[in-house]
Amino acid sequence: MTGIGLGLRANLAQFSLLVAVNAMVGGVLGQERTVLPLLAEREFHLVAYSAALTYILAFGLTKAATNYFAGTWSDRFGRKPVLLAGWLVAIPVPLLLIWAPHWGWVVFANVLLGVNQGLAWSTTVIMKIDLAGPARRGLAMGLNEAAGYIAVAMTALITGYLAARHGLRPAPFLLGLSYVAVGLGLSLVLVRETHEHARFEARTFESITNREVLVRTSFREPALSAASQAGMVNNLNDGLAWGLFPVLFATAGLSLRQIGVLVALYPAVWGFGQLVTGPLSDRLGRKGLITSGMLVQAFALAVVAVASSFGMWALAAVLLGAGTAMVYPTLLAAIGDVAHPSWRARAVGVYRLWRDGGFAVGALLAGVVADLYGLRTAVWVVAAITFASGVVVAGRMYETHRR
Repeated sequence: MTGIGLGLRANLAQFSLLVAVNAMVGGVLGQERTVLPLLAEREFHLVAYSAALTYILAFGLTKAATNYFAGTWSDRFGRKPVLLAGWLVAIPVPLLLIWAPHWGWVVFANVLLGVNQGLAWSTTVIMKIDLAGPARRGLAMGLNEAAGYIAVAMTALITGYLAARHGLRPAPFLLGLSYVAVGLGLSLVLVRETHEHARFEARTFESITNREVLVRTSFREPALSAASQAGMVNNLNDGLAWGLFPVLFATAGLSLRQIGVLVALYPAVWGFGQLVTGPLSDRLGRKGLITSGMLVQAFALAVVAVASSFGMWALAAVLLGAGTAMVYPTLLAAIGDVAHPSWRARAVGVYRLWRDGGFAVGALLAGVVADLYGLRTAVWVVAAITFASGVVVAGRMYETHRR
């Protein structure tokens, strides 16, 4: 392991390449954000919100489970093979969305999308933590998540424009197909294995079973368990935003282009904001940013619930993106702070199991509540859950970053 160095400066070329790869991963996800909720309503005529959100439920369940295996497999087989497997699974996704004759095809495409995101995004996170070392972990996660969610935002905006100009299919999904081609090519030819960097940082091996990693990260260790529940609630409200916000905006008479702007604004602020909040957590610590970020998200959702104009929803989208930017990279950095390098990849997998399970919980909860009591009530319920999550972090989590 001679010649291995930790830190962003020592690994700048590979780290920058992985940032670009994760942007492609985010773009594959972003192809759906504007178009698919409207496709469900206008082409497949799904009138029940719970039925329309089945694709997010399928995505969340699959991605959550795949995250867990991505952490385990990256320790067993190496990081790069898992990353390549994620890209191979993504190839049929845009094609299925283009050709889908009925809604079942869309749900199956999102099963594959969940596998792709679970393997590829999880692995880029693990690889960047390997390269960055302990000193600049927050910055590393900020750059990683910023790249992914800026790509989500830009793709949501572009696909909204393409859909308005050329129709809901196929043009928006051809962009997603190009992301898959570029991401697979970069990963195959240029990305190098980073597992040895984790072994170098560990120096000593801490033997721990997969079951013990699951129990520690989920329940027993205060910081890890608090982070896991906060991550789950964060993606619960993201599942709501993904599945129901475009429909809510459409019921108020907003145009397809206005909806595209609003859908893109939230992940854009989220993405760019992480360039600030990631390194800020290296200076100020993790707990305060996570707690306040959850509370800002709760307030933003309350604004969404009461608003009825483009301007107010734009303000809410900015607030929701800012709160999410405070939370998202900081939670990953906190996991990296606490977990020993010899089982850190598995801990990241468990954390992302809970976090992305929030998509499924959010789709199920928001769909049922919206069907029974209306769209705005569903937003209020998720806002209350998000506020409660912030209170849990404030009470249970300790500061994890040793400055």
